[in-house]
Amino acid sequence: IPARLDSSRLPHKPLQLLAGEPLIRQVARRALQLEEVDRVVVAADDARILDAVAVLPVDAALTDPSHRCGTERVCEVATRAEYAAYDTVLSVQGDEPFFPLEAARGALERVRGGDPIGTAAAPLGARDLTDPNRVKVVVDGAGRALRFARVTPASGAWQCEVQVMHHIGIYAFKRSVLQQWMKWDRPAEEISEGLEQLRPLERGVVIGVAAVGSTAPIAVDTKHDLDLAEAYVDSRGERVGR
Repeated sequence: IPARLDSSRLPHKPLQLLAGEPLIRQVARRALQLEEVDRVVVAADDARILDAVAVLPVDAALTDPSHRCGTERVCEVATRAEYAAYDTVLSVQGDEPFFPLEAARGALERVRGGDPIGTAAAPLGARDLTDPNRVKVVVDGAGRALRFARVTPASGAWQCEVQVMHHIGIYAFKRSVLQQWMKWDRPAEEISEGLEQLRPLERGVVIGVAAVGSTAPIAVDTKHDLDLAEAYVDSRGERVGR
C-alpha cells in the first residue's frame, strides 16, 4: 500500500480521519481481508503514516520521499531483500478504503493467467463521465487495457470492440515488471495526466483488466470525496473494514 503525506488536492490525506480512524489504516484493514496475500506492507514517505498503522499486523516501510508515483514506491520496497522471494506484488492505492476484494483477486488472476500487469475496472457511472478525478480505461474484447485517461475517450477511435470503464486503483505485477519500471523514462502523457500506468502501456506491456460487476468504490482524492466516504460509512452503520 503506497502512501505519501502531501497531496495537492487533500493535504495529509493518509492521516485524514474516516469513521474516526486514519484513512491509511482503513485501507490496510481492508487489505488484511485478502486471504491470497502473504504479507501486507504499508510503504510511506513519512513516519507519521507508519505510526498510524502500528496497531495492525502489517509491515511498515519508510521509503524515499522523492518518488513521483505509488508504483515507484512499491518498486523500492519490492526490491528489498526481505521481499525478494515473492514473485507477484499487489499494489492497492492508499486512498481506496472500500476497494472491492474481487477487484484485487481479479488483478492477481490476470497475472496468474500470463499478463505482466493486472488491474481492475467497474462500470462507469454517469456522474463520473466528466469527472477528471475518476480515471477511465478503454478495454478491448480480450480484457486488455488500450488507454487510460481522465477525460472519457471516444470508443469509436479503435478498430475493435471496446468498452470504456471506471478504473480501480489496484495493480498486480510480475516481479520482472517492477525490476524494469524504474529504468523507464516517464512519457509526456504520464506527466501531464498524472497517470503512472501509461508508462508500461506506452512500451507495449500488456495490462490485463479484471471487470467487477459493482460500481467503482469511493476513492478519496478530495475533501468532497472524504465527505462522501463518511456518508457511506454512516449509511452502512459500521466502521470501514469491521
